[in-house]
Amino acid sequence: MSDQTGSRRSRPKMGTFRRIETITPLLVLPLIAYVIIAVIAGGQHMDETPAIAGNLNATLFSVPMVSGVSWKMRLGDVLLLVSLVLLSIEIIKATSSRSSAMVNHMASMAVLLTCIVCFILFANFATATFFLFTCIALIDVMVGVIVSIVSARRDFGVGDGFGS
Repeated sequence: MSDQTGSRRSRPKMGTFRRIETITPLLVLPLIAYVIIAVIAGGQHMDETPAIAGNLNATLFSVPMVSGVSWKMRLGDVLLLVSLVLLSIEIIKATSSRSSAMVNHMASMAVLLTCIVCFILFANFATATFFLFTCIALIDVMVGVIVSIVSARRDFGVGDGFGS
């Protein structure tokens, strides 16, 4: 792009860490955490229950409520909560129209495909927690692409009323 004097404006260069952070989907972090928990849980499962179920259902803390019951936060719940927070950050990152955002979308698709394959093939991944995480990864891919398309249309001035 040129300014009014005709000279080219230069963008500040991104550092290596910032570039990696921009193209890496954040949902890979809870996926890695789940894989680590699955490996620690082992492969022995009984009566059609994955071995990881005990780890995911482990209570991290509980808070007594006014109603008299205890609200329990389990490891699986924390993984989903972290995933939702990271999903919101991914949606904000999707508003960028840089080429790194497109690479991020492709990497998010790879995370989604990895989740689908793991869910179908491996016993420790056949849990409600991982299914919901896979749904979060699907939402990341769908919303990320949609937000990028809308942002790009706005950036290029294409839309309703163009040319009238």
